[in-house]
Amino acid sequence: MNQFLTDTEMASLVEAIKIAEDQSSGEIRVHIDSTAEDDFAKKAFTVFRSLEMHLTKERNGVLFYVNFEQHYLTIIGDEGIHKKVKQQFWDNLHDEITAEFSKKNYCKGLNDAILRTGLELKKYFPISGENINELSNDISFS
Repeated sequence: MNQFLTDTEMASLVEAIKIAEDQSSGEIRVHIDSTAEDDFAKKAFTVFRSLEMHLTKERNGVLFYVNFEQHYLTIIGDEGIHKKVKQQFWDNLHDEITAEFSKKNYCKGLNDAILRTGLELKKYFPISGENINELSNDISFS
C-alpha cells in the first residue's frame, strides 16, 4: 500500500485503464514502486519485462512506472505504440502528469494520462474483432 493514493483512487485508476483499453487493442499498466533504487530507469524496464508488457500481440503496451517517495515517473511505450506516437507524446504526457503531481493531484495526473493514452492507442490500434485483454488491469507494486 502507499500513502499517495487511497484504495478508492486506485480502484478509479483500474477503471480508467479498463475504459482506455476498451477503445483499442493496447494494454496499459500502472506500477507503483516504493523501493530505493540507484537506477530507476533500469528498474522500470525490468518491471516492464516482468509484467510481460513486451509480449502483447501488437507490441502496444504502455507502463506508467511511479515512485512517489523518490519523485520518479517514467512512461514506457513498447515499440509498436512508440513508433506511432514518437517521444514528444511521452514527454508531453510526462510533463502533464508531473504538473498534477506537483499539486498533489496524484490520481488525477495518472487518470488523465491513462485516458489520453487510450485515445492515442485507439487512433493507431483500433479494435478489430474480439478485444482480448492480454494483461491484467490491476496496479502492481514493489
